[in-house]
Amino acid sequence: MSLFSDSNYQYRETYFVLFNSEDCPSAEDVQMVLGSLGPRYEAVNLQKTESGFESMTVKSPRDFSAMDIIYTQGEEVTSQIEEIQEAMRNTTLTGDDIKKVMALKEFDARFEIFHFEETATATEDDQFLDPGGLLLVLEALAELCNGVALDPQSNSLM
Repeated sequence: MSLFSDSNYQYRETYFVLFNSEDCPSAEDVQMVLGSLGPRYEAVNLQKTESGFESMTVKSPRDFSAMDIIYTQGEEVTSQIEEIQEAMRNTTLTGDDIKKVMALKEFDARFEIFHFEETATATEDDQFLDPGGLLLVLEALAELCNGVALDPQSNSLM
């Protein structure tokens, strides 16, 4: 079940991890890597196909957040990558970011990470959404599949 249909969560933003479909990890590898982030993270609703990972939800109650992670590959992804590269032509990039942009041309798959804020338990005294969990998940997924994490709202490579 997606968090979009859960009234306890409010959608905030979407991030991507772009990579080559040949490097797509198995569902078990995704679950293991996200599980290695510690007890703050709860991986639930793992969905897989015969060929591998399809989707998963990761909850981080201490951060008042959760993420739906969905795998996509093909023309939709390659078109998006062309748009990203075009948008970055006028951006000043340095060192590592140049390598990441160059690597994009080899990619044809992505993880979409839909970030949600938990609202059901919020009170005036509670902490607010902590994006730290999202950043750790993005980094872990990018490393797992030799990919590049991207904030599409700002076209920022992570």
